[in-house]
Amino acid sequence: MRTSDCDILIVPGLGGSGPDHWQSRWERQLSTARRVHQRDWDAPDLDAWAERVGQEALGATRPVVIVAHGLGAHVVARAASALAGRVVGAFLVAPPDLDDAARMPESVAGLRVPTAKLPFASVLIASRTDPWCAYARAAEIAEAWGAPLVDAGEAGHLDTEAGYGPWPEGLMRFAGFLKRL
Repeated sequence: MRTSDCDILIVPGLGGSGPDHWQSRWERQLSTARRVHQRDWDAPDLDAWAERVGQEALGATRPVVIVAHGLGAHVVARAASALAGRVVGAFLVAPPDLDDAARMPESVAGLRVPTAKLPFASVLIASRTDPWCAYARAAEIAEAWGAPLVDAGEAGHLDTEAGYGPWPEGLMRFAGFLKRL
């Protein structure tokens, strides 16, 4: 599959992925990509956000591939059962460990990591130095979701702050993921 063969839904994390973030760049570069918005990027309502992802997927005209970062990966996992049959793949990057209260900001306190296997192809990219999720925990999340784990090395949270604005390696990895769908 190529990017022109699918509708790409960009699902950012907490804060919404600013203009220099790789997700925002991909959204501008990929003609079939669009962001799934929510009411408040800094105080998210995951149920409402998951419902919005489902609505966007239902409104798509081609097979749907999701590109999620951070908390957005959990939103996709939360919406997964409603996305079955509509979404063909999810490229999940740097999900935080919601179960580790010491790592989480107050705005997401009490949220839990979804543990159901995803009903579509997926891959989870994780860093060994992500301040929001230990690599071993990312491996557990990937296993629970049925997603192969890709080791991004010492890459922080794979965000702008960690130096991942353009992230060309990620775009190449995404292209490889699409080819397998």
